[in-house]
Amino acid sequence: MEKAVVLDEQAIRRALTRVAHEILERNKGVENCVLVGIKTRGIYLAKRLAERIKQIEGQEVPVGDLDITLYRDDLTIKTANKEPEVKGSDIPVDLTGKSVILIDDVLYTGRTVRAAMDAIMDLGRPSNIQMAVLVDRGHRELPIRADYIGKNIPSSSSERIVVTLQEVDSKDQVSIHEM
Repeated sequence: MEKAVVLDEQAIRRALTRVAHEILERNKGVENCVLVGIKTRGIYLAKRLAERIKQIEGQEVPVGDLDITLYRDDLTIKTANKEPEVKGSDIPVDLTGKSVILIDDVLYTGRTVRAAMDAIMDLGRPSNIQMAVLVDRGHRELPIRADYIGKNIPSSSSERIVVTLQEVDSKDQVSIHEM
């Protein structure tokens, strides 16, 4: 059950614009950067960030998508009775020597990010890996933090943060739900 809407369409747009500016500032442009969205919603956020960066800087940044299904450490728990559905990754450039900026919708325990870093390292040897998320909700289980955060939303373990995006869900919104 939806408890509260914490970001609407305009707030999401503003947060992504701010994150785009932060990425540009930290990396002194995007000449050596690659945005990599973690499937599913991270891909759409990465594409939106690339659009904002192009509007601000006038320069295109490569965007890839990453499927971390086979890198999850909870794979046997979630898929005890069925095979995992692997959708594949699409990275348009060699990651070696690049600044890879992983993009995801919600940072929670850190396990998704750990799996994504493992997948990235199998694809190349970037000079560094950075992390951008729309929402950081806390409750980390691993020593992982985001470099760029759209919004910090402290939440309890009994709550769920739900991100809906126009491209997938026909609506841009971040809400808190009771479990």
